[in-house]
Amino acid sequence: MPSSSPIFRTVTELDHVRIHKLVRQQPGVAASDIAEVIDSADLVRSQDVPANVVTMYSQVRVAPVHGGEQRQLTVCYPADANPAAGFVSVLSPMGSSLLGLPVGAIAEWTAPDGNGVAFQVLDILFQPEASGNYTL
Repeated sequence: MPSSSPIFRTVTELDHVRIHKLVRQQPGVAASDIAEVIDSADLVRSQDVPANVVTMYSQVRVAPVHGGEQRQLTVCYPADANPAAGFVSVLSPMGSSLLGLPVGAIAEWTAPDGNGVAFQVLDILFQPEASGNYTL
């Protein structure tokens, strides 16, 4: 789904390194999608990431742009993914679309059925770095 405006993302240096390691271990389309996302993002030290940015293990509240129920999601690594419980893998289209976005931004991706999906990041309920955890 093409974006109507450029999306500026911020990714921590630690998340960047860990995700690249993951991409090397799990090559494929999803891995190349997240590699593109993190390589085009602004990289910052974990201590310097703004508290309003989605990082790994951030709990976020999102809502479909065109109406629908809000959802609480946590962007995680594939081993911890449990979509039914709201834990979405960073390698999934949804997870890679959310990573690095600030509150207010729109995450867009293509669903398995080929339809475009767009969710707005409404709030960061928990961000590890904001709570002083720089290594989660």
